[in-house]
Amino acid sequence: MSNTNNTSESQGSQQSSQSYSEAKSQKSQDSQESRRPRPMEVLREARAQLADLTGMTAETVSSFEQTEEGWSLEVEVLELERVPDTMSLMASYQVELDCEGQLTGYRRVRRYERGRADSRGGR
Repeated sequence: MSNTNNTSESQGSQQSSQSYSEAKSQKSQDSQESRRPRPMEVLREARAQLADLTGMTAETVSSFEQTEEGWSLEVEVLELERVPDTMSLMASYQVELDCEGQLTGYRRVRRYERGRADSRGGR
C-alpha cells in the first residue's frame, strides 16, 4: 500500500511541477509583453537618444506612428540658434526605432528657419 501512496504522491508532484512550469512560462510571456514600451516612453526615449547622438536639442515630435518593425517619428530639432529666435535654423529628422524603443536610424529630411511658413504643402 505504501507503494501505491508513493506512486500517487509522485504523480501529484509531477503534475504540480508541470503546472509550475506552465505558470512560469506564462508569466515570462506576460512580462515580455509588459516590457513593451508605452508610446510616451518611446517619445521621450527617441528624443533623448537623438539628442545624445547629434548633440542638438530635440524640441518636439511632429509625427509619430507604430510600424511593423517598431516606431517611426519625425522630430523637430534646433540646429543653429540665432538672435532673434525666429531666425534660428530648425530641422526635421525621420527617426526609426525598434519594438523595444531603441533607435535604429535617423536622417534629416528638411531644414528651415523657425519663423518661416512651410512651403511644402502642409508638412
